[in-house]
Amino acid sequence: MREWLHPVWVIGKRELRDQLRDWRILVPLIALTVGFPFLMNAVAYEATRFANQYGGDLVVDRLVPFSILIIGFFPLTISLLGALESFVGEKERGTIEPLLSSPLADWQLYLGKLLVGIISPLVSSMVSIGIYLLIVSRLDIAMPSPLVFAQLIMLTVSHAVLMVSASIVISIQSTSVKAANLMASFVIIPVAILMQGETTLLFWGNNQTLWLAVVAALIVSGLIVRLGLAHFQREYLLGREIDVLNLRWMARTFWGYFKGGAQSASDWYRSLFKVSLRKLRKPILAMVLLAVAGVAVSYFWADRNLQDYVQSADAERLTAIQERILKLGNLDDVGSQFSAPALFLHNLQAMLFISLLGLTSFGVLGVILYLINIGVVGVLVGLFKVMGYNPLPLVALGILPHGVFEIPALILACAATLHIGLVLVTPQAGRTIGEILLEGLADWARVVVGLVVPLLAVAALIEAHITPQLLLGAVGFMK
Repeated sequence: MREWLHPVWVIGKRELRDQLRDWRILVPLIALTVGFPFLMNAVAYEATRFANQYGGDLVVDRLVPFSILIIGFFPLTISLLGALESFVGEKERGTIEPLLSSPLADWQLYLGKLLVGIISPLVSSMVSIGIYLLIVSRLDIAMPSPLVFAQLIMLTVSHAVLMVSASIVISIQSTSVKAANLMASFVIIPVAILMQGETTLLFWGNNQTLWLAVVAALIVSGLIVRLGLAHFQREYLLGREIDVLNLRWMARTFWGYFKGGAQSASDWYRSLFKVSLRKLRKPILAMVLLAVAGVAVSYFWADRNLQDYVQSADAERLTAIQERILKLGNLDDVGSQFSAPALFLHNLQAMLFISLLGLTSFGVLGVILYLINIGVVGVLVGLFKVMGYNPLPLVALGILPHGVFEIPALILACAATLHIGLVLVTPQAGRTIGEILLEGLADWARVVVGLVVPLLAVAALIEAHITPQLLLGAVGFMK
């Protein structure tokens, strides 16, 4: 092991020496590390004084964790400079050929660059957070709990891994530093959106939900590292001279995979089942197992936690909850309120949104949203039981009639999205990331067009015209 890791350390020392000699990296890094905690403290002080005028104690309590998250993030932005030019910069300086001719394995070259790219800005982030905590400790402000502090540290580490590993992947795929810098937005914008979601969870104050964000960020970071290792080929670095956006080739390649050589609609459907669905066997099995686990966990969670909530609720609130549940029996006009086209479009938009988030995160965010959707079923059934109603009529007549079409559609769409993430992080010799991505997108489109859309259409028709009538007749059995 030591012999394998020693070359990684040699590459790391070389990269670290280059970074410490570059004043363009050192000056902003030191300025952000030392100066930003004082600036953030001043902003937090003014925000606290403003919020106190309106009794905003909750907002004030969340300012310190929010400040730690922001202070830890800003030094990481400097890491992009070094990571984006880690390989393509060597190519422009003419030092890539001696580096690649060294007797080092591809993974040793990659890890050497990656570790230094992560560790140096991460050390700056920790120092900056330490300075801020020292400042705050001298003020009369509540500090975050050890649990929240651990979550913030893990989020900062995952941001560092995610940004540096994604930037190195861009550096490998680019032919010039200018092109790599232009593509930096593909790193900054997703991470900025991710931080907005984490900030919302911080101010929301739900630590259990924040753990989901921590786990998702760590998994995505690990998958991006895997993506870089899977597609790092030293021949590829030397072979490309110019970036070309060949839309004609992309359209032709995508259509070829989508069509699958079929000559008719029946040929296309046979190819869909024989080729595309065969590729999705493992993702489909994973989605089914997650669905069973999600429904079971959410049902037992509702049965255990909502029982105490219902028993401790006052009479007025309990009556309001019962009235909302009993409104499920007023189904005479449901068909007019929710038409089949509206239900179809709503479900299709939700499925596309889940797929879009999954495509930007190797399927991780898609799986989380899938579990949340599936978990609602378990929570609803558990709530019915806690409120004293028989949940079996709800499941048999209110969920299953359209669910037998809607749930498989959701499983297929999420499995196809997860499949794209899996094939991207799987080494495939002789193929580029673009080719693998186009094939994955074509498989996803084949499944959505050929199966998901028809299943959602049938489910919407049943949910709009049959399910309300079945539930209306079963209201008496629920009580």
